[in-house]
Amino acid sequence: MSKREKSPFQLIHLDPSDDGSVLERALKKRLTDWSWGDIRDAIRRRRVQVNGNLCMDLQRKVNARDVIKLWNESLPKPIEASDIRIVYADDFLVVVEKPAGITSVRHFEERNLSRKRRQLQPTFEELIPEALMHHFQSQRNASTSDRSGLPGPRLRDPRSHRADAQKSLEALQKRYSVIAVHRLDRDTSGLMIFARTPSIAQSLGKSFKNHRIVRKYHAVVLGHPAEQTFDSILVRDRGDGHRGSKPADRGDDPTEQRAITHIRPLEKIGEYSLIECQLETGRTHQIRIHLSEARHLLCGDAIYCRNREGLTTQDTSNAPRQALHSATLAFDHPISGAKLSFKMPWPADLHRWLTQLRAKSP
Repeated sequence: MSKREKSPFQLIHLDPSDDGSVLERALKKRLTDWSWGDIRDAIRRRRVQVNGNLCMDLQRKVNARDVIKLWNESLPKPIEASDIRIVYADDFLVVVEKPAGITSVRHFEERNLSRKRRQLQPTFEELIPEALMHHFQSQRNASTSDRSGLPGPRLRDPRSHRADAQKSLEALQKRYSVIAVHRLDRDTSGLMIFARTPSIAQSLGKSFKNHRIVRKYHAVVLGHPAEQTFDSILVRDRGDGHRGSKPADRGDDPTEQRAITHIRPLEKIGEYSLIECQLETGRTHQIRIHLSEARHLLCGDAIYCRNREGLTTQDTSNAPRQALHSATLAFDHPISGAKLSFKMPWPADLHRWLTQLRAKSP
């Protein structure tokens, strides 16, 4: 059986002719033997990702830089608030385990989306208020049960509320609203911090800027990199529409930012390696760019497998998504000063894949 037949998905790289088009039209242009109904059915049945992100919006705008992944089988359903695991919460901040397949925060260009389209694909930030509401309600119920020997009142599922209760629900969600102080790529899993007040968001933002928050990621990459530090200037467009290190022949670029990543090998797995990546800065796609430019492609990365000259590094790992996970967060509480440290193991999808990869390695 060929590698193409074994692959659980088909990769489609868009081009300049797709700028300004919508997802269903870009797919139809390439899948000429598919009907419009087939295209729409694939999107609605969770078989399409754009840049590694599940997309169920037929009218999503696409451009030349986008990479579409068309899966043979439906991907898992989008997460709901009840799926979110909160590992720490108080009146000031929340630490949560982000699953893969959901955008951390709403992109600026999506700020005017209708409520219906927002509900179709909510962001992680938008789901946390409901999860937090349930978290504190569960704590109150447990406390009531401990005192009386009887279970406390159950919070009704918000989806079962009638229209006359919608305003009450929205008021509760506003009370539990959060503010993102950093992001993870949609296809990246792991620990995240959210502030519950603007002043805490500002304090945590300063801690990130001053490198007082420890962030360690686990990644599986091609090859066997040595322990080292990547230190480069990243720009928004390296020459092919994607982010990357600033070309040597380019002058000042208003988007340039210094990016520093420390990596340490943990385990060799055949032709691959499990490594730890510690961020000193937090630039968009920083880890993925640094690894790709060092010729240690992150397994499952459908974007940075191509360099700016258009040459592609083949990834035969069959990773279900980009093998990158925010495994450790450690910081001082902005109010109490208490030292907080959290760890999260590999999620089930990458754990299964990693087990298979180890079993195949010589």
